[in-house]
Amino acid sequence: MPTHSTDAVFRALAHPTRRGVLQRLARGNAPVSDLHAPFDMAMPSFLQHLRVLEDAGLVRSNKEGRVRTYTLEPEAFEPVRSWLDEQRSAWERRLDAFDAYLLDLKAQSQAASTSPSKSTARKGATRKKKKSR
Repeated sequence: MPTHSTDAVFRALAHPTRRGVLQRLARGNAPVSDLHAPFDMAMPSFLQHLRVLEDAGLVRSNKEGRVRTYTLEPEAFEPVRSWLDEQRSAWERRLDAFDAYLLDLKAQSQAASTSPSKSTARKGATRKKKKSR
């Protein structure tokens, strides 16, 4: 089950603006004005997005003079990565079991279609008796 911090990271990742900011920060640190430039929204609204990212621990800000610069915090993604790895592993096991089940059904179906059925065998025996008379 996701922890509180995992929930906060997923919540932060839920919005395309915040994902865009993270993609930009993956290339390196950036001041707020550079991060804001590609987005068509008011600065106060954009700052709320940065706050959500910072509260989730995905970014860190540093203010030098009048310039606030943001940095990506990659280790904050670890709880999400762990949770996703657990989910992937569980689904791989489920799909492997399902695949084995389908292969077993296929083998049973092929075995049933290649072996003569009881009714077919009886009809052949009846024909032989009629011919011998």
